[in-house]
Amino acid sequence: MRPETAIAFRPLAAFLGLTFGLTWALSATLWIPAVGGSRILALVVVTPGMWIPGLCALLLTRFQLCESWRTTTLDRLGQKRYYLWAWLLPPAGTLASMLLTVGFGVARFDPDFTWLREHGEKAGTSLPLPAWVFVGAEALMGLTLGPLFNMLFTVGEEIGWRGFLLPRLLRAGFGQWSALLLSGAIWGLWHAPVILLLGHNYPDHPYLGVLLNTACFTLLGVIFGWLQLASGSVWVSTLAHASCNAIAGIPFLLLTKFDTAVGGTFTSLVGWIPMMAFIGWLWWSGRLPVVKEAGFK
Repeated sequence: MRPETAIAFRPLAAFLGLTFGLTWALSATLWIPAVGGSRILALVVVTPGMWIPGLCALLLTRFQLCESWRTTTLDRLGQKRYYLWAWLLPPAGTLASMLLTVGFGVARFDPDFTWLREHGEKAGTSLPLPAWVFVGAEALMGLTLGPLFNMLFTVGEEIGWRGFLLPRLLRAGFGQWSALLLSGAIWGLWHAPVILLLGHNYPDHPYLGVLLNTACFTLLGVIFGWLQLASGSVWVSTLAHASCNAIAGIPFLLLTKFDTAVGGTFTSLVGWIPMMAFIGWLWWSGRLPVVKEAGFK
């Protein structure tokens, strides 16, 4: 390894060591029955962890690399047209995943909103309004205010994964495709503790879920990374991430019971199809690799 390459890898090793170490140490508290057994306490533990990648990236940028925080592109909004992509791609992908799930016979559309009614009964409450009103309000929130609110948390992850890790991999000599795939896989693996302990995206498959989540986030990381590279701002990928989180619960409201590893959500096997199709289109249309003056490979 050439000296300049070794130097480029040092901040990467420090970032991964700090981010994984701190996050997984925080997640270890979920082993405590009182914490892991309470959804509210679990959220109190897990949610602040979303900021760990960003804080680690900013600290290393300032004190190890002695560079400005502006290198993470936090100081710029980038090309405005990509915000529309970031806002609408997650709902479009979720809708495509649901339609494919129904088309493949993995689940059926549920006009009675059984999932919502059952959870209301388990909580010992009845819905004061028709179920469709709640579903409509949830969908409207997921398309409007939800992404904006979620950005308060997703920006912490995006500073780390797309604002620091991705460009550092490029500077270390990785090509765009390999950097996008590797950064996405690392991002997916980072979620391993919450999948093993809480189920997260795969409540019925905690062990298989780690592999599925890593593969899914590898694909998702390519899309988010493309948005960041093409727009020139981490705020765009932050919005896309926030939009994903805001719309993620809609399939549970509109479809019958389904295996989350197989279909329904964009993190399922069926949900990978729209993502792979979109990535294929990015390549076919010449949008990936992104051509920039900054020397990206």
